[in-house]
Amino acid sequence: MPSHNQVGSVLASASLTKMHDRSARIKVVIDECSNELASVNMSLMQQLVDEVGISAVGKALETAKSVGDKVQDVAEELSVINQALEDEFKEREALERQLTAVRAREKIARYAAFHDPLTGLANRVLFNDRLVHALAQAKRHGWTLAVMFIDLDDFKKINDSYGHDIGDRVLQTVARRLKGALRDDDTVSRHGGDEFLSLLMEASDEAALSVIAEKIIEMIELPCEIGACTVPIFPRISASIGIAVFPQDGKVAAELIKSADVAMYNAKRSRGKFAFKR
Repeated sequence: MPSHNQVGSVLASASLTKMHDRSARIKVVIDECSNELASVNMSLMQQLVDEVGISAVGKALETAKSVGDKVQDVAEELSVINQALEDEFKEREALERQLTAVRAREKIARYAAFHDPLTGLANRVLFNDRLVHALAQAKRHGWTLAVMFIDLDDFKKINDSYGHDIGDRVLQTVARRLKGALRDDDTVSRHGGDEFLSLLMEASDEAALSVIAEKIIEMIELPCEIGACTVPIFPRISASIGIAVFPQDGKVAAELIKSADVAMYNAKRSRGKFAFKR
């Protein structure tokens, strides 16, 4: 939806255009009148010569010339006004283009400030901001929420075996799968390296969270084909997930993330794929 400033600029440009068009039409009418007046003068001159003589003709021509000069002066003044309006219109268009470019750059800068450049997921700053806001809502309304700490298993082997370019593409694949596994209201973030965080709003109970964790693991472990030159690569991906629930596992953002991190290491040690903070 356009902003009030954008609407105002559009209306101002439209007003300038109407003024320019109106002024141009007036000039055309004045030019036509001037031409008609000149034609009438010629006719009058001929008639006056025939009927009243040279003296009367001279006076009539002087009067007609005076009127014609005034019309011409107005026409020239209108021409100047038209040019000024046209220049202002062009200046406004240039300013509009500059403003649009500035807004586009600001939008890109805002996106870059809050999103991971590799995966497009929320970065730590945006995730923490949403988590703090979610905790405030949860405390006010008595809701529960959960944080999942997701770590890829043996990701270093993928980098060592295939190189960091393939590793980056694996991370991008995992990011898409995480977004597909969660609801639109949930937030997925790249915490750093091969670690991801997800914020689940209004988490009901451990049983429901377990189902979600299993779904995430299943999607991450789906076969992955990544083209590398002419030879496709099929890296195996798996993950471990730690789950922390508000309010029992932490009442502030840092506590919840830490609890989810501890639970994730418990899941790795037990090889159980996911674990809750106990």
